[in-house]
Amino acid sequence: MADKPSFFISTPIYYVNAAPHLGTAYCTVMTDVMARYKRSMGYDVKFVTGLDEHGEKVQLAAHEHDMTPQQWCDSLAPDFHKAWEELNIAYDDFIRTTEPRQIQAVTHLWERMKESGYIYKGSYDGWYCVHEETFYTETQVAHSDEENHTEGQHLCPECHRPLDRVEEESWFFKLSAFQDKLLALYDERPDFVMPDFRMREVRSFVEGGLKDVSVSRTSFDWGIPVPFDEGHVTYVWFDALLNYATSVGFGNPDMADEFARRWPAQYHVVGKDIIRFHCVIWPAMLMAIGEAVPEHVFAHGFLMVRNEETGQGEKMSKSRGNAIAPSDVIQMLGVDGFRYYFMTDCTPGEDGAISYSRMAQVYNADLANSWGNLVSRSLSMCAKYFDDKTPQLDSWEEATNPLRDIAEKIVGSYCQAMDRMAYTDAREAVMELIHAANRYIEETEPWSLAKDEANTDKLASVMCDLLESIRISAHLLCPFMPETSAEVLRRLSLEDEATTEDLLASCVWGGLAQGVSVTKGDALFPRLVLE
Repeated sequence: MADKPSFFISTPIYYVNAAPHLGTAYCTVMTDVMARYKRSMGYDVKFVTGLDEHGEKVQLAAHEHDMTPQQWCDSLAPDFHKAWEELNIAYDDFIRTTEPRQIQAVTHLWERMKESGYIYKGSYDGWYCVHEETFYTETQVAHSDEENHTEGQHLCPECHRPLDRVEEESWFFKLSAFQDKLLALYDERPDFVMPDFRMREVRSFVEGGLKDVSVSRTSFDWGIPVPFDEGHVTYVWFDALLNYATSVGFGNPDMADEFARRWPAQYHVVGKDIIRFHCVIWPAMLMAIGEAVPEHVFAHGFLMVRNEETGQGEKMSKSRGNAIAPSDVIQMLGVDGFRYYFMTDCTPGEDGAISYSRMAQVYNADLANSWGNLVSRSLSMCAKYFDDKTPQLDSWEEATNPLRDIAEKIVGSYCQAMDRMAYTDAREAVMELIHAANRYIEETEPWSLAKDEANTDKLASVMCDLLESIRISAHLLCPFMPETSAEVLRRLSLEDEATTEDLLASCVWGGLAQGVSVTKGDALFPRLVLE
């Protein structure tokens, strides 16, 4: 792998407070699509996900379930492994912050921070939200109270739960010292935070002034100990953010070469609610210890449930009765249908309003009627007219035809879209070829050509054009629907192409194998009918 360029991408590590929900599934599939795409482009990909297992919230949840914190974490971890296996998530590493490697890395971080002079000991007296694991200033709390019209009880600006007043000894990180350095980073690398409107949010926050942040706690003990101060444990975010570096060997002398090759990460994919941690605190931490900052932080929006009466998006909640579980969608659309819908109908950087009716609409239009129909009709005609084999025709691939022109045009725009995680644009590129191929069937009428032996070569050429369009489309759709693409290539006797590491070469017109078996198979996407 050393001869391949490294590409390191991560999801956030998820809290062990409940089983995976639609939001975590959305983020994880989004990251998996990019990882699969980069593998197909010849990169040595490192795709990391995992669990955030420390902090007061975890300790309280464990107590409520009559478990130790470690038992609580161990009981939930299998749910994440199972969910990602079901969604066909091809991660390379699954990190848990209770693992020895994370403890070693966090200990090393403390030692490096102490040497840097960017931490100091003090006392914290202020507001804290256990659910968000976040400290808030008096100004933030006052503003939140004004927005939520509360009296006598201060609420969290994010989740609107009651805040706790916390007073305890703490170590602090001198975040205030990095305001100018962070602004310089944003100037030098305007795509550090993506999409660009998220960058504007981050910049505005930093321009408003930064305060030093507490990075240790003494009021509970479920965390990684501060190595030089007994009784202090690492604040959960100071611990959790380091997981990305831990996964490639930070603090481990035996993995020094791996860390040098892999770091910095190319992409952290996170929800918009945690961009301040990832785009402000995390790069400042790395600057403090002299390590490179990641290349990009991509912040996705939230999934909202579309109210069919108003057309507006609403926050999912069990109390409203509108919560959607990943398993419900998988049961309806299948795994590849799930992956396709959320990646191509929800713009990754923005909030997306979803509904079962919209899912069915996209599934039927794109997958059942367009992609699945193209594959079914083309393979059936090929099997019928050419004895279950692909046609054999000399120099077929050299002829000019409208499908070849489109195929050669869309690969570049597809790659440009994928590189910036603009999956909706990538979908448009592929569907242009698929729609054109379906029109090509109606325009050329293979069934009419088959009636006259004099048209045999013309029929063979048409079928090769269609099958080649299918082959290329399967490659381009593979990051979104890996199982379906593998099945389509198998039906064309091209199983080995399903794991291509040279997508551009695989999408050159003319790669169709001639004279090999084709399999009609069952419908890839049976049409959905909602009651």
